[in-house]
Amino acid sequence: MRQTWQQWNRRAQLLLWVLTLIGVIAAIPVGASRWELEKTAKQVEFVFDYRDLVQIASYQAHPEQFIKEQLVTMKESGIHSMAVFESSLQDLSWSGRLTLYNSEDVSNLMDMPKPTNEKYTYLLFAGSKEEAALRPVIEATFQQWDIPVAPWSYDGKSGLVIETPVENAVLKSMKPDPIAVQTLYDAGFAILPRFSDRTPYDQEAMNNLLTDYKKLGVTRILFDGDAVKGYRDNPDLKSIAGFADILNRNGIGITTIENSQPQKGMNSLAYLIHYNVARLYSLSDSDAATMTPEGIADRFQLAIKDRSIRMFYLNSAPVSSASKSAITNSLQNIYDSLQGDQGAIAKLTKLGFKTGAAQPFDYQAPPSWHKPLKALVALGAISLIALLINTFLPGVLIPVFVIGLAGSAGLYVLSKSLFEQGLALGAAISAPTLAIIWALSRVRAHTVGNRRPVGGPTTEGKGYTGPPSMRWTFQGISAGRRFTMAIAIFATTSVISLGGIPFVVALLNNITYKLVLEQFRGVSLLHLAPIALAALYVFLYTGDSVIGNIRKLLKMQITVLWVIAAVIIGAAGLYYLSRTGNAGKTFSLDILLRNTLEQTFGVRPRTKEFLLSHPLFFFGLFLALRYRAAWVFFIVGAIGQLSMVDTFAHIHTPLHISIIRVLLGLVLGAIIGMVMIGVWQVLEGAWKRWSPRFAQAKQNLKSGV
Repeated sequence: MRQTWQQWNRRAQLLLWVLTLIGVIAAIPVGASRWELEKTAKQVEFVFDYRDLVQIASYQAHPEQFIKEQLVTMKESGIHSMAVFESSLQDLSWSGRLTLYNSEDVSNLMDMPKPTNEKYTYLLFAGSKEEAALRPVIEATFQQWDIPVAPWSYDGKSGLVIETPVENAVLKSMKPDPIAVQTLYDAGFAILPRFSDRTPYDQEAMNNLLTDYKKLGVTRILFDGDAVKGYRDNPDLKSIAGFADILNRNGIGITTIENSQPQKGMNSLAYLIHYNVARLYSLSDSDAATMTPEGIADRFQLAIKDRSIRMFYLNSAPVSSASKSAITNSLQNIYDSLQGDQGAIAKLTKLGFKTGAAQPFDYQAPPSWHKPLKALVALGAISLIALLINTFLPGVLIPVFVIGLAGSAGLYVLSKSLFEQGLALGAAISAPTLAIIWALSRVRAHTVGNRRPVGGPTTEGKGYTGPPSMRWTFQGISAGRRFTMAIAIFATTSVISLGGIPFVVALLNNITYKLVLEQFRGVSLLHLAPIALAALYVFLYTGDSVIGNIRKLLKMQITVLWVIAAVIIGAAGLYYLSRTGNAGKTFSLDILLRNTLEQTFGVRPRTKEFLLSHPLFFFGLFLALRYRAAWVFFIVGAIGQLSMVDTFAHIHTPLHISIIRVLLGLVLGAIIGMVMIGVWQVLEGAWKRWSPRFAQAKQNLKSGV
């Protein structure tokens, strides 16, 4: 019965490898669809924060003239759009559109007794133009809040009295300053309105506003705060759907901000407007002031090429400089970063992009043939995961595969997103882990395996009579043969690991991942599981038996050296985890190395691949065919193998960039590994030549010769 089950298990193993290969093949056309999508959206938009410009101008001798001059310079520098926030009475006051007073100010102004039971807001418009543009806006805003507004005038100027304290009145958001919007439009800038969800949603008012903005050429909006417009009132008014309908009728898209907390309601709104979404990177005012123009340009180039960023939001701020005895700003630094042969605009032109209004990716609903292909991909992923489990628990392949099918079906019904992410994560872990195990099995076959006796003395002059599985030194394979075998095993291992990539690409082929509206979860597990499983296999599955190896480990005496080693490994693990994922930490030396690699190769290979894991793995393969202790290098090799798959888990990175990055890492890592092998051979040869002489000299000294 047992032999029959083992035969069925072996046949099932072959079948599952076939299903895995079918899944890889089925993933190719799905991935090709993403490749075509990534060729669209070739315009890059630079946006400046108009509020920052007004604030900087307020520290100039002639603010209005300063703004006019800077608008001309910005246009010449390649800035395409100006972002305008929802205004407030405070903003309008700073802009000189009106003057604010409280009840006490008015009593002093009019030489009247101080009111005892009144805390109102009074305002005077700067002129008739300001009154005509702003009065309807102010009255409509406070009407929404049920706050009475009445006419008021003083010294021949018209104004309003608002029956609420100034501290409350300045907190009420209004639509962007219409005078500023018109001025910017007349100056040739596109307008990027910033809407918040701080006021009650009004479908009719929003429809009128966006219809007017459409006439001004507005093609995209950006949200201010933690939610999209209409989110708060959505349960009662279905306002997100109403807002989406207005956006669709006017052909206006939305914008998401990279590295910020996702705004509430963004996913729902993006879906309803058919993913007319552009990703935006915000350059902080501190970075604009402290970074060099070349550094800013390089950062923009990397964001365009590697992260599918199509909009750049430029911030600046007035800064008090004691060394210059003046109020300074970073405007000129921003202009310099955009212009010139090494400026951002020249760099994006070389990449095949041009400046202009940011466009969405040419997203179309997935064709019908995607569904059966994705089903085959899912089947292949389940097979790959089952094969990994069977490696550690031999004989359970068939029930594990059946359970995997049933569980995946249930997960698909529960949540399609979790189904796709779960299988993608499982395949991403399984492929590099199985690759490392295969590589170790090939080394075992050439050393302690049954193919041929390859043992020999463990030390010079001493025989070894123990079991083959416990030999520590293996003779019989020349250095040249070990080198060619290392090349073959390294290449084949990498191919097996790369087999996990099509599953990640096809299963996560969704515009929501491309726009980072949804992120691939489980990145930390992907970075740890293959390493842990490789270590488990090296220490427990390469001896006579798993149980025997566990007993040996439990009986080992723990020394201070072991404790120190554990602390070092733990610290290295924490550092490794700090470098992973979207929130991974980088240091100044890392940034310098990354920039150098980017400038040298055009695409930056991953440091942990080409500089750490791949070279040590290649070098370890060469040593492992002679020294058993070198098998620990397989654990380090798992880092590079999983990293190749993880590269493609960054869905916002274009496929061709990820492919180049992985190939560069493999080639450079192999070259460094070859250098390490060459150095080792020289040192080993010198040791073999000189160690007998040292030993003889030592013996002579002892004997008194």
